[in-house]
Amino acid sequence: MGVFKRVGVGAAVAALAVTLPAAASAANRGDWGRAELVKFAVLPAETYVPGSEPAGSLLGTAPVNGIAAPFADQPVQGFSGVLRNSDGTFDVLSDNGFGNKANSADFLLRIQRVAPDFGTGRIDVVGGLNLTDPNGRVPFPLTRPDRVLTGADFDVESITRTADGTYWIGDEFGPYLLHFDRAGRLLDAPVPLPGVFAPENPDRGTTPANLNSSKGFEGMAQSPDGRFLYPLLEGTVAGDPAGALRFNEFDLTRGAYTGRRWTYQLDAPGNAIGDAIAVDRDRFLVIERDNGEGATAVTKKIYLADRRDRNRDGQLDKTLVADLMDISNPKRIGGFERRFTFPFQTIEDVVVLDDRTIAVLNDNNFPSSAGRTPGVADNNEFIVLRLDRGLDADKRILDRR
Repeated sequence: MGVFKRVGVGAAVAALAVTLPAAASAANRGDWGRAELVKFAVLPAETYVPGSEPAGSLLGTAPVNGIAAPFADQPVQGFSGVLRNSDGTFDVLSDNGFGNKANSADFLLRIQRVAPDFGTGRIDVVGGLNLTDPNGRVPFPLTRPDRVLTGADFDVESITRTADGTYWIGDEFGPYLLHFDRAGRLLDAPVPLPGVFAPENPDRGTTPANLNSSKGFEGMAQSPDGRFLYPLLEGTVAGDPAGALRFNEFDLTRGAYTGRRWTYQLDAPGNAIGDAIAVDRDRFLVIERDNGEGATAVTKKIYLADRRDRNRDGQLDKTLVADLMDISNPKRIGGFERRFTFPFQTIEDVVVLDDRTIAVLNDNNFPSSAGRTPGVADNNEFIVLRLDRGLDADKRILDRR
């Protein structure tokens, strides 16, 4: 595909000087101690797919965080899901483009393949594939006659890969589950979540929306045996308790929801989740965040959520395993201070590397977010964290590629 274009790292490794609240003491629920930063790499905000199509024509021409649209090529940005490959690379899902259906019709939905080089602190983009619907599986009109999918068609936010190499992707406009082959071609009609309708849902007719925009399937876990998907909504369905998120079960062998459902309760109704992945058959890592960035970022956490509900309160039990605003950095990796923070508005990617090590990536909302340095568009950062203790994860999860 050629060399991917990158324009300046800028302040990628400049530490953010903010006054942060003291780290919260571990709750009586058994929260873990501080995670440690062990690796850091960065993909510059202005990284583009070479020889691709222009994008950003609907954003206006006024610079945002120093970057003006339109762009000559497709930006490599907005990572909303990550998968580990056997060769040391990672597949990362770019989301719907520039924030909403109205401004993203010229953003092509894509899975990027990236290779972090932690020795140099850089990330190389080594390939990728566009998501398409050549066989007409989508029953409603698409933006493009060639059926290449865009950010005006779906808002893709979560991803998993099954043993046959195909991808299942969670969308927020339906919300829908989308099944793609290894070349990015849609295999089946979008699968709706029964009884839940986002405002953008093209099938709802006169049915009122009961889920806010951009609050669909932000996370999606796969069971260790590969039989079930567990898509997690980012927002609360109308009529449910404030901050209660539906965590549904989808049977891949039947191609249907089982009707089983759990509740993930946010720490505060204004929070959102950023990702959800499996640790074993009952436990999941879930990113929970507030909407702040930079000096206003407070809640950026990773919880271990257990669906066995030990305390019988009707919610997944939550144990804090990593506070992303209070990470130990004794070796000052990346040139940052000994207390490292990940102060981004949207943090939407977590993957297990081994039983005590995870990787976390941000969604930089290109070019809108400026959490690391005010007025400077955020880069995509890739951090590796050593946890306070082992996850005791299912070996099938640890071996999954």
